Amino acid sequence: MKTYNYKMAVVLLISAGLLSSCRITKPYTKPNPALPENYRESDKTDTINMAQMKWSEIFTDPILKQLIDKGLEANLDLKIAVERINESKAALRLSKAAFLPSLSGNASVKESRLAYPQGFGLFKHTTQYDMGLSTGWEIDIWGKLSSGKRAALANLLATDAAKRAIQTQLIADIANYYFELLALDEQLNVTTKTAENRGADAEAIKELFENSILNGVAVVQSEANFYEAELAIPDIKQKIKETEHALCVLLARSPSAIERTKLYQQQLIYDLKPGIPAQLLSNRPDVQQAEFNFRVSFEDTNVARTYFYPALTITGAGGFSSFGLSEWFTNAGLFGNIAGGLTQSIFNKGINKARLSTAESRQKQAYYNFELSLLKASQEVSDALSKYDNATAKEEKRKKQLEALTKAVEFNKELLNNSRNTNYTDVLTAEQNLLDAELRGINDQSQKLQALVSLYRALGGGWN
Repeated sequence: MKTYNYKMAVVLLISAGLLSSCRITKPYTKPNPALPENYRESDKTDTINMAQMKWSEIFTDPILKQLIDKGLEANLDLKIAVERINESKAALRLSKAAFLPSLSGNASVKESRLAYPQGFGLFKHTTQYDMGLSTGWEIDIWGKLSSGKRAALANLLATDAAKRAIQTQLIADIANYYFELLALDEQLNVTTKTAENRGADAEAIKELFENSILNGVAVVQSEANFYEAELAIPDIKQKIKETEHALCVLLARSPSAIERTKLYQQQLIYDLKPGIPAQLLSNRPDVQQAEFNFRVSFEDTNVARTYFYPALTITGAGGFSSFGLSEWFTNAGLFGNIAGGLTQSIFNKGINKARLSTAESRQKQAYYNFELSLLKASQEVSDALSKYDNATAKEEKRKKQLEALTKAVEFNKELLNNSRNTNYTDVLTAEQNLLDAELRGINDQSQKLQALVSLYRALGGGWN
């Protein structure tokens, strides 16, 4: 009868604990922030999203594809992210192991000197031999261990999302550096050609001066104009090398030259499909990471609540203990015990309150970070769409501007060769305006390419 009552008491205690845990720890609810129906810079309401395309379908340049493949294989930031995933996997295994009882073994020999008999000043030496096993098991009656395991799982998923975010950013960075190199190559070609033309102009001006058609002012102005173009070339070459070196870091290789094609060979996807803002929740790895971090803090808050309640533990020990080796492994030396009880710290209420307040504050911070990540994602998509549209709008006008400035240079040179009343400053101004327009036209093409890259990354493409 006593055994039956004991078993019933244990069953009731555990049942009450399980029922209580439903009230102590709260079930996780996925946040559902309000999102606009569409992006500011897009009037499309379809749900087709270019982020669902593979990066190899977006970036068709064969050399760029090889560079991206190399980066995904060798990039050190990506390798660090993979190791963080492995670290989180180990932490998840630890959280699962907390549900299992602990088991430890011990073996000891203890020498003692005891007063014997008591108070007579005689001493007796004794030797105690111990060997046994001990175990302990915490019953998860309040849901603390379960919440800890869910927090570890959410942390693992967050590190995986972080790795995917790094992968998306890596693809975008490689593409941007590559397109920047193409633009710099084109700038170098234009500037070099301009310097050659100005050098030829300076020689022609000298002949006109020697034939008394122009004065010496035109000679020195033409020479200065030539040197100005020449001096721009080293700066562009330096920028090319720095960009190549930055790209080499992403590829995990020493600074070296980067093979590449030409700017005019790049093909763009003109029918951009940004989809709808709600898709950022499933496409953007950094948004997913922010949500998983919120879940980690949510479960940490659940754990903090359980500290207000006593912990139910079951302990046991067994083995052999004797004062002589001859009796060590006999029935006389055999011992065993088992115990169960509730443990609650008496003076930790203030600590528990502080722990819970801290966890709740971190949970709010994580939620605000989640909302902020969505706002930034939406901003980046709108910025990329705007940048792409503006670069496209400038193409036709830039083409007409270049045609007009080219004619202006030709007309001014013709007047200079045939009229003594023409000022060389007019030629100089026309040539400088043409060079500026050509360089800006190159920047327009680069801006369009980089806007495409930014949009693909902002939508969360490249990781799937």
